[in-house]
Amino acid sequence: MDDITDAGRLADLVASNLGLKVSDAQELLEVFDPVERLRKVNEILVKELEILAMQARIRSQARDEMTKSQREYFLREQIRAIKTELGDNESKSEEMGELRAKIEAAHMPEEVYQEAIKQAGRLERMHQDASEATIVRTYLDWLVDIPWSKVTQDNLDLNIAQKVLDDDHFGLKKIKERILEFLAVRKLKPGGKGPILCFLGPPGVGKTSLGKSIARAMGRKFVRISLGGVRDEADIRGHRRTYVGAMPGRIIQGLKQAGSNNPIFMLDEIDKLGADFRGDPAAALLEVLDPEQNFSFRDHYLNLPFDLSNVMFIATANMIDTIPAALRDRMEVITLAGYSEEEKLSIAKRFLLTKQIEENGLKLIQIEITDEAIQRVVEQYTQESGLRNLERNIASICRKVAKKFATEEVKGDKVVVNEASIPKYLGPPKNLKEEERERDEVGVVTGLAWTQFGGDILNIEVTMMKKMGGGVILTGSLGDVMKESAHTALSFIRSKAGLYGIDEKIFSRYEIHVHVPQGAIPKDGPSAGVTLATAILSLLTGNPVRKDVAMTGEVTLRGKVLPIGGVKEKTLAALRHGIKEIIIPYRNHKDLDDVPKELRKRCKFQLAKEVNEVFVEALVHDPLEWGKQIREEREKAEKSASSHSGRSGKGVERAA
Repeated sequence: MDDITDAGRLADLVASNLGLKVSDAQELLEVFDPVERLRKVNEILVKELEILAMQARIRSQARDEMTKSQREYFLREQIRAIKTELGDNESKSEEMGELRAKIEAAHMPEEVYQEAIKQAGRLERMHQDASEATIVRTYLDWLVDIPWSKVTQDNLDLNIAQKVLDDDHFGLKKIKERILEFLAVRKLKPGGKGPILCFLGPPGVGKTSLGKSIARAMGRKFVRISLGGVRDEADIRGHRRTYVGAMPGRIIQGLKQAGSNNPIFMLDEIDKLGADFRGDPAAALLEVLDPEQNFSFRDHYLNLPFDLSNVMFIATANMIDTIPAALRDRMEVITLAGYSEEEKLSIAKRFLLTKQIEENGLKLIQIEITDEAIQRVVEQYTQESGLRNLERNIASICRKVAKKFATEEVKGDKVVVNEASIPKYLGPPKNLKEEERERDEVGVVTGLAWTQFGGDILNIEVTMMKKMGGGVILTGSLGDVMKESAHTALSFIRSKAGLYGIDEKIFSRYEIHVHVPQGAIPKDGPSAGVTLATAILSLLTGNPVRKDVAMTGEVTLRGKVLPIGGVKEKTLAALRHGIKEIIIPYRNHKDLDDVPKELRKRCKFQLAKEVNEVFVEALVHDPLEWGKQIREEREKAEKSASSHSGRSGKGVERAA
């Protein structure tokens, strides 16, 4: 081609070597102008070059993907060779030496030590970039970081422990005694097992913070895990190492976080555990919370025994019913019922005020909240067993005062919040006490109920209307248990109708309507039987119910009063609503020990074995004497009607 000087010949020579289609070659042959023919050949060449360049890029990318791993391997080998030439290949041996030193320093049990040495030997023989090496290295890191032998010394001075508990919490005498008992036993027998406690109570009574105080009093580390909504068993026991991303369960993780094998371990919200196809975490906790088993707890990831007997486990729950029976059996349940208004006032003055003043940027000399103001907040802005709403309201007052100082609205160096100014800070009262009944009423009874948020009162109302067939209507969003209690109470009253002077015809001619106000709130539980029976008897006999009496208890068909739970919570609820006389089952007399002495002094408790004893205390008139009068009046009316029936037609008409 270098010897060709004619444009036409050059175009023909190049075109003949391009392998063109017949149609494209024919078009070139039909162009007689050599320069034009050469221009067309040039266009075809440009297209061909672009196609070749694209094919080259595709081949290069495919070759790069195929040889990437090989290239990385060669590069690593080159790096290793360079390090060998420089004398740096001792880094791996140094790493293994450090790892073996950590294993020795961990003072592991013999079984764990042998497994750690075995895994270290495997790691040493592996190539450091192998995928299995990463798994083994992570496993060994967990083994050396877990506190197999690290122990914190308990503070066994009972006086110091008592002072710490008293400084952090007001009241809670029973729980403080239990902690001091544990410390006393540990002082006499250092190798004792840690107890399994369960703090049961409504929200905001200080269950979690009490665990922190116990740890501080004993000088132990504190670990808290929340079990609310946990549904996977692996969260407790860990994953097996065969899974990608496997790791130990929360128990082992918590111990590593604590750095000692005898911390205070708090299992928060144990009553809110879930379960699904991945397993039942509550069942996995059975081994953890059993002192006879947890000395050799095996996590699936470690697959080695760990001694949990030194750990003091504390669980918290709002309701005992949702905890599986087997798990509940392994724990010592301690109930925190809640606080009275006096206790709330003391706690607010000693703890909450100082805390919220500091958290909202104020100084103690800049604000003063009087006792009367706090008392009004307790009575009219909080209706709970705990302290969270009270603390929120105090925080709201502090924020508004802080705003006054920030905007320079304050005239002076101090703001005094008194009882009259509370609505300015918190708005209108949210929980005004219900208007008390002005007089004793027929068919209206005050009952006491327990909820997971503390105690409350139930005003049960009963009326009747004429309807053939009789029966009972129940309204107020009542659960199955309360419906059964209503039917049981009605059946008992019917069985004793003659004794109380009730006409049997009423049950067939009238239907009885039982209503519990606040129908939007579901109500259930075995403690309203005597309340329902009293309301029904009052309605059918016209005997008014005393307005200053509240009651709780379940009734049987034989008229026995069965025991109930939550005596302290119900007592607090009655006092909050100004009721000073409470009727409880006789078999609950032992539970009065849980009610503080200052509350017992303010209340009058009536113990009832039979439901008739409840009627005697709750009704204005003695039910038996009242029933006798009703029978005598009915018999007199019947005799009068029969005597009139023997007279003339006018006399009969007049009698009718």
